[in-house]
Amino acid sequence: MRISRLYVATSLTEGKPTELDDDSSHYVRSVLRLKKDDQIILFNGQGGEYLSTVLEASRKRVLIAVETWMRRTVESPLQVTVGLGISRGDRMDLSVQKSVELGVNSLTPLLTERCVVQLKGEKKQQRLQHWQKIAQHATEQSGRTILPHLQEIDDLPHWVGQQKGLKVFLDPYADTSLAGLQPENMSVTLLSGPEGGFTDQEREIAKAAGFIPVQLGHRILRTETAALAALSAVQMLWGDFRGKIRS
Repeated sequence: MRISRLYVATSLTEGKPTELDDDSSHYVRSVLRLKKDDQIILFNGQGGEYLSTVLEASRKRVLIAVETWMRRTVESPLQVTVGLGISRGDRMDLSVQKSVELGVNSLTPLLTERCVVQLKGEKKQQRLQHWQKIAQHATEQSGRTILPHLQEIDDLPHWVGQQKGLKVFLDPYADTSLAGLQPENMSVTLLSGPEGGFTDQEREIAKAAGFIPVQLGHRILRTETAALAALSAVQMLWGDFRGKIRS
């Protein structure tokens, strides 16, 4: 039987019980519906995971016995950083979720000229927390033991200037394909635009920062499709889509 997995933002030690916070307690008690003596796998995003057992699942608290540490990784040998133009509602949620499933290591939501979403003040932080929760659940579901970094919302000109190594941006009008490139030190950075794509000025800013425009076939892809297609392509070319890599 499949054992549910749960990310906890705390240190874990074999033989030392841990009490879950309110959100995790509600999830274990009301969503997973686990009871005393049920098994669960805990991980804290730092590698490996712990086979554990529910000691108590009451309205007062959920207490977990942390039992056996297991060395397990499903990480790709390719380190992938993604800068993702912010899109509307479910499209952005889907992009974050599937990017985590496809092995992204670091993802930054980007404000661009054609962003239709306006995020300011408290709303900006709320959206970031919402995406962090989506990334967390995608990590749990996909069996990863390393939690990807969801960075603070940034603007495109600043972000592109901070990136290193092989850097590409998705452009339906480009002449270059990913297959003609090679990552540096098994690391690649992908830049994908929002609805409406990049402006000419943003293309020039990306190029000036060393980003190479690449084309994913001859069709125009929606924003939520382009980033996921690119992630799949780089994993097939250089990552773990070439074969199973486990330790």
